[in-house]
Amino acid sequence: MIEGPYFALTVLGVLGTGLVAGVFCAFSTFVMKGLAELPPSQGVAAMKAINVTALRPAFMLVFAGSAVLCAVIAVVTFVLWPDEGTVELLLGSALYLFGSFGVTMVANVPRNDTLMRLDAGTAEAAAYWPEYVREWTVWNHVRMVASGAAALAYVLALT
Repeated sequence: MIEGPYFALTVLGVLGTGLVAGVFCAFSTFVMKGLAELPPSQGVAAMKAINVTALRPAFMLVFAGSAVLCAVIAVVTFVLWPDEGTVELLLGSALYLFGSFGVTMVANVPRNDTLMRLDAGTAEAAAYWPEYVREWTVWNHVRMVASGAAALAYVLALT
């Protein structure tokens, strides 16, 4: 069984990736569906406000902090190569770093940036909104599953 500071790192990894999975689950299951029900100008305005708020320390500490923690867990695992949990620790780190953090950077952020450049009440924003909701949500599902799977992998490493 994993012990000491390594145990604490892994428990924090479970908590961080699990919290992020929960945020992404909320967006995938009801937030985006609710925003899609609004008229496009209201949906665009609301999502733009959410995107600005998401960049504040409360969420960024959990989201980016979990990425840093996953990277630390991966490096420590490579250096120490523990007798137990190695595969689970490396898998959990990879799932979060690539499937959650990486997907955010290459799929969700570019869509958010495009949305931020649009004025909510314009025809251009109204035309982009359904595409944005569909594509952003698909990639959010990927992030949700990857973050949840990372948390599960870390839990399995602890057993």
